[in-house]
Amino acid sequence: MRLALSFLVGTAMLVPSAAQAKNILVTNDDGLTSNLVALYEALTEAGHDVVVSVPCTNQSGMGAALGIGQPLTPLAEACLNDAAQPGDPGAGPMTREGLDAGDFFYVNGTPVMALLYGLDVAGTERWNGAPDLVLSGPNEGQNVGAIILSSGTVSAAQVAAVRGLPAVALSAGSNTESETLDNPLSDEVARRAVELVEALTNGTDASAPILPRGLALNVNFPDRLTGAEWRLSEIGSYNAYKVGFTANMAENASPTMQAMAQARGMEIPPLPGMTFDFNREQPLPDQQDDESIVYRQHIAISPMQAGYGLGTAGKAFVRWQLSELFSSSAE
Repeated sequence: MRLALSFLVGTAMLVPSAAQAKNILVTNDDGLTSNLVALYEALTEAGHDVVVSVPCTNQSGMGAALGIGQPLTPLAEACLNDAAQPGDPGAGPMTREGLDAGDFFYVNGTPVMALLYGLDVAGTERWNGAPDLVLSGPNEGQNVGAIILSSGTVSAAQVAAVRGLPAVALSAGSNTESETLDNPLSDEVARRAVELVEALTNGTDASAPILPRGLALNVNFPDRLTGAEWRLSEIGSYNAYKVGFTANMAENASPTMQAMAQARGMEIPPLPGMTFDFNREQPLPDQQDDESIVYRQHIAISPMQAGYGLGTAGKAFVRWQLSELFSSSAE
């Protein structure tokens, strides 16, 4: 049975009290987008202190990739939506006119690199410490099911959670972006995201963490937000997307891939590469609470643990299963 989140019932306050105003780091894997700007504006209007740190260019699908030991040289090309220009440093304040350079930062690297810049450089200079909350997104396109393993949006939230910080990954529909930084759909997603932030912070001790240590949230908004309610979900076993590898992309391109290529004015080459399609199989009865199903009509909130540790139950099982191996090692 689908469970409504009781703490989100009712109307959230638009302006938090001084105790509820939070220091929030916003990151993503898309770069400077209308989703990002809308969330920043909605959070600051609600009274929160916000620092933005995102990749210079779209880095979707990069997961938790890092460029360790690779110095970031000045930009050879402009960042997405002119966030920074050729010759600007590899990381720093955005230079696009109209943005507050003290709030908006870019990194010519992966999503996790942008997150870490926000935590270790921009955020530390701003707050002299860690933020109260990390928001990753809103992504253009939902991150549900196994695809989250390659998601830069979810990986950024995971890395923040591993550091012990409250973190939420936010993903919206593919129709939430535009060539401009002004999109009504982005505004609606941002409004609902702030509703979530207010629900997480209302009625809590100002000194208490927003989420328990080791717990993060994966939140997915449906394509149509009209009438969408908040639902507790789980990452589960149903996958919304089917990905694979093929020796000939042109021969084996799904109708979804063909439509995507046509929309971009591209031809799919007869070369090896990854394939993509939506999963059209019917979910099993025990998969009705999977986020891959819930997000189709409602806002899916899936709790997720930080990192890969399974906890005491998993450790106890492995200890029992491999008891002979462990005992022989101790001899």
